[in-house]
Amino acid sequence: MKIIKFNLAGNWQDLDYNIIEIAAGVIQRGGSIVYPTDTVYGLGVNALREDSIEHLFKIKKRPETKPVPIIVRDIEMAKRLAYINKKQEKILESVWPGQVTAILEKRGIVSDILTAGKRTVGLRIADCEFTKLLMESLEEPITATSANFSGEPSLIRSVDVIKIFNKAHPHPDLFLDAGDLPESPASTVLDLTSQSPKITRVGPISKKDLMEMLK
Repeated sequence: MKIIKFNLAGNWQDLDYNIIEIAAGVIQRGGSIVYPTDTVYGLGVNALREDSIEHLFKIKKRPETKPVPIIVRDIEMAKRLAYINKKQEKILESVWPGQVTAILEKRGIVSDILTAGKRTVGLRIADCEFTKLLMESLEEPITATSANFSGEPSLIRSVDVIKIFNKAHPHPDLFLDAGDLPESPASTVLDLTSQSPKITRVGPISKKDLMEMLK
């Protein structure tokens, strides 16, 4: 596992090498990266390549019955992946970018492998400058599952990421090591597939705050 260290809050865009370009290249070649988000470290692969998705399941030791969420660049990209009506779009505009994963009915372009055979998919626009720039450099969405072994806690400390994956097989191709991320749980999950939005997992955004955003 290659490791690139940088300061997420520093002038990492002024380095002699382009971190975004390197990370995007790994994704485009079908590889996998561990990258910082506005919540926890994520494990990213091209979310539309079945071979990459299958490899991700092996890296995470994740049961095939558990779906994987996706990071998208904008609502237009989200519309390529899921059916979004005007009401849903208005809700998404109020919670994105942010720490909310929206559950929506998926389109055929999204593999059943990624969604564990379900007709729905989880999408999110992260409120993180690094993730934003990474997505702007890619034509396809990437997976947003947490960088850990399935069933274990999400990781925000870089030493924990290295400890878990460095000697594992298979392991991610690239770790974008931004040090320790701010303390945060995984994203809040908002199900938009029924008449009324339902919170199925409470994360950084509380139910009260989310309901306030949806007014």
